Amino acid sequence: MTEILSTKGKSVGEITLAKEVFEVEPNMHLMHLALRRQLNNARQGSACAKTRAEVSGGGKKPWKQKGTGRARAGSLRSPLFAGGGVIFGPKPRSYAFDMPQKMRKAALKSALSASLEKLVIVKDFSEIKEPKTKEMVQVLKALKVTGKTLIIADIKAEENKNLELSARNIPSVKMILPSNLNVKDLLEADSIVITEAAVNEATERLK
Repeated sequence: MTEILSTKGKSVGEITLAKEVFEVEPNMHLMHLALRRQLNNARQGSACAKTRAEVSGGGKKPWKQKGTGRARAGSLRSPLFAGGGVIFGPKPRSYAFDMPQKMRKAALKSALSASLEKLVIVKDFSEIKEPKTKEMVQVLKALKVTGKTLIIADIKAEENKNLELSARNIPSVKMILPSNLNVKDLLEADSIVITEAAVNEATERLK
């Protein structure tokens, strides 16, 4: 059984975390693959360099073929000259790669299990009555969370309506929806604050 806290740091109940989601043996290889996939899929892949066929100019032969003592040249837009094309330069491409759904789920379970010690479960954020950063700072103090903090909650739910406006100005806090749970954010966080509803949603999704 794991304790459920209020945003004032007091115990308001207990929850049983599913062993098949929160207590699996972390698979480092799967987590590495999932992290690589997430970072690769976020890359723009828009780098582009022109080849000698695409660079403007260079239509005229710069000097005659023989008799100058210089190396023969057909165009000043050759990669050998300044302003010329680039040999094997980058072209727009996609760095994305896919992972089977079962592997992605297993990687998430591994990340949740590896992060179990830094997990703080709260009932909800209904005690934040006004959308003020000061209130959120007090909540974090009451929950005794420090460092880079990840908050997993449905910010559109009525009980969490003031959460986003209260937390978004705190540089060390990042908020994600339970449906956007990902390996990168879980592993990067020093502390993870998750609502009871988000725990149930994640369990249902990953079981």
